[in-house]
Formats: sequence, structure tokens, C-alpha cells
Amino acid sequence: MSSEIADRYRRLSDAFATKVAAVPDDKWDTQTPCEDWTAGDLVGHVVQSQGMFLGFIGKELGDIPSVDDDPLAAWNAARAKVQTVLDDPEQAKTEFQGFTGKSTFEAGADKFLCTDLVVHGWDLARAAGLDEHIEAKDAERVRRSMESMGDALRSPGAFGAEVAPPPGADDQQKMLAFLGRRA
Repeated sequence: MSSEIADRYRRLSDAFATKVAAVPDDKWDTQTPCEDWTAGDLVGHVVQSQGMFLGFIGKELGDIPSVDDDPLAAWNAARAKVQTVLDDPEQAKTEFQGFTGKSTFEAGADKFLCTDLVVHGWDLARAAGLDEHIEAKDAERVRRSMESMGDALRSPGAFGAEVAPPPGADDQQKMLAFLGRRA
């Protein structure tokens, strides 16, 4: 039986795969809202993040397709490895020492990987001209989760400074503004 976290990761990783598949060939070099990343770089980052979390519990991505050659195949291979761990209750509960202290693989995947899939899914959609909608429940969960990180959220290489949301902003716009993005 699948856990709520395994199911959430599956749903969000499917949505990210749909976006990766929809990126037009001429948009892979387009700048994303992440200052240093093109659309291709962003997918590479998301793939590498899956490998980083697997490494926390002594696993690795192994030999997967290159993001440069086939972004969708690379993403599908990386997410399948994470999903396999999340779908196994024993492996999902494996503990590791992470950025914010001791955690389990599934808790870390929920807090960080699922957040990345929501936020970077929006980044990719923005860069490629795709549908940018984020489910309200996901926007709310990401905002709560990221607020709990305090100052660590703004460390180098993480999220930028909070920006003011537009007047009358919805939950998605408020969450993105909190994470330094102008929606």
C-alpha cells in the first residue's frame, strides 16, 4: 500500500514529466525565473536533486539518459528510482542526516523533492510558455513547508529574497512571491 507521500510524489512527478514532454525544442535554452538556469539546466537540476536524495541513503541514480540528449528520458529514469524507494515502506523510512537534521527519506522527499517539483514545474512552464497553474493545495503545502525552514530558506543556492505579491494575489502568487518569484 502506497503512502500519502509516495502518492504525492507520483502525482507531482507525473505533472513535471508532462511539462518536460511539452517543452518545444526551441525553448530548452530559454532563461527560467532561476537566474542562472535555462529550461534545460533546470531539468538537469531537478534530475540531480533526485540523485542527491538517493545518495543520502546510500543509493544512486546509476546510468540514466543524459538530460542534454533526452530530458524526458532522464527525468523518467530519475523519478522511477525515487518512486521505487518511496513505494517500499522499509526503504522510505530509512533515516539520514540532512540539511535540517535527522530525517527519513520519505519526509525529506516530501519537503524538498515535492516542493522542487511544484516550484520548478512553474519555473519550467514560465520559461517554455506552458500552463503555469499550481493546484491550491500544493501552493499552500509548499508555502507552509518552506516557511518552516526559517532563514535557511534564503541560504546561497536556495531561494531568493521574498518579493511583494501583486495586489489581490491568489495563493499561488503569494507562494511564488514568498520564494522570490514574480508571477
